[in-house]
Amino acid sequence: MRSLIGRKIGMTTLFQKEQVVPVTVIEAGPCYVLDLKDLKRDGYKAIQLGFEEAKEKELPKPQLGVCKKAGVPPVRVIGEFRVEELPELTIGSRLTVDIFKTGDAIRISAVSKGKGFQGVMKRWGFAGGGASHGSMAHRKPGAIGCRTTPGKIFKGKRMAGHMGLKRVTIRNLQVVQVQPERNLIFVKGSVPGSRGSLVIIQEEGK
Repeated sequence: MRSLIGRKIGMTTLFQKEQVVPVTVIEAGPCYVLDLKDLKRDGYKAIQLGFEEAKEKELPKPQLGVCKKAGVPPVRVIGEFRVEELPELTIGSRLTVDIFKTGDAIRISAVSKGKGFQGVMKRWGFAGGGASHGSMAHRKPGAIGCRTTPGKIFKGKRMAGHMGLKRVTIRNLQVVQVQPERNLIFVKGSVPGSRGSLVIIQEEGK
């Protein structure tokens, strides 16, 4: 399975066949293969990638040791991807955005924007109470009680609370354009995360 680590740059629009297509621009790779986990040695199959070169003084020694063992420059971000079969890659090889092409279906995972503590209207889309004069419950959730039986609020009840800042995966996104010389990939639509946040790009499974 083809995989890369990148950073979200932002959104823009492209013109395709007299249509305006909203796209998200992602700086993907180059990524270095740090390790290939196999079933016999590690108990599972995975590929370990490193992204975003950094200075040695910016990284902890254990992370530097991983990079030196693989024979690659120091990298700030390390990610691991489970695979059913190990790809024909060698440790230390360099992966760029050209492993994807226009029209590919991909899935992208990232941490969504944090919204802090929010009420039920913003968090869950509740309609709220009456807007007329005299109403005392404009943005309140209303009654949440369950009477004497069962005498408790069940776990999972939609109430006010912390919103966002969770790992979100969007599937079946379409690659609109790839620019290998700039390490850029243009994906149709929006993806999770704020500008500058890390994203995981993977080939969509069958």
